[in-house]
Amino acid sequence: MLDVRDVSKSYPGAEGPVPVLQGVSLTLARGETLALTGESGSGKSTLLHLIGGLDAPDAGWITLAGEELTAMDDRGRARMRRDVVGVVFQQFNLIPSLNVGANIAFQARMAGRHDAAWCDALASRMGLAAHLGKYPEQLSGGQQQRVAIARTLAARPTLVLADEPTGNLDETSAHGVLELMLELVAETGAALLVVTHSERIAAAMGRRLHLERGRIA
Repeated sequence: MLDVRDVSKSYPGAEGPVPVLQGVSLTLARGETLALTGESGSGKSTLLHLIGGLDAPDAGWITLAGEELTAMDDRGRARMRRDVVGVVFQQFNLIPSLNVGANIAFQARMAGRHDAAWCDALASRMGLAAHLGKYPEQLSGGQQQRVAIARTLAARPTLVLADEPTGNLDETSAHGVLELMLELVAETGAALLVVTHSERIAAAMGRRLHLERGRIA
């Protein structure tokens, strides 16, 4: 479902290009879960952004759901983000002007796959049914992260990317959010790639890869 081959990426520095990823390769099958670990600056988030079509690599290629992501222009990558990939950000990225119910439905509506019954089921499973009329600023951090996960899953993506999805939560909240995310991802049949520093999260994934100085260690 996901095939990353020999991907490299550098960013401009004061003394020339600074390599962030150097020949990284990985594969991920539908329904599989993978933890990507590594120290800060090892290239984890950069790789996640490339897979999500938020940036393009300098070399190598990425194939997603049978389409070569690296051959696409901005419009093509935007289509893949809308139709195939769902991203759970550490900072939630909820829309402040929309209530919880509208936030959950937002991505699914954008993808043309809004299913009111599925959105309601997600809200209920995430413990959000009593909060649908509230706005993000009225929620706790754990509740906001549950909204962000529900919003991602509401569109039924083929691949879910999560960047430190419990990084802003206390251990109890983090454990509950992780269990729910794994349960719901399994039910939808999506693949899950999680960038994390947490040993607990990494241990809960089916596989683990470690990045070190831009390479798979």
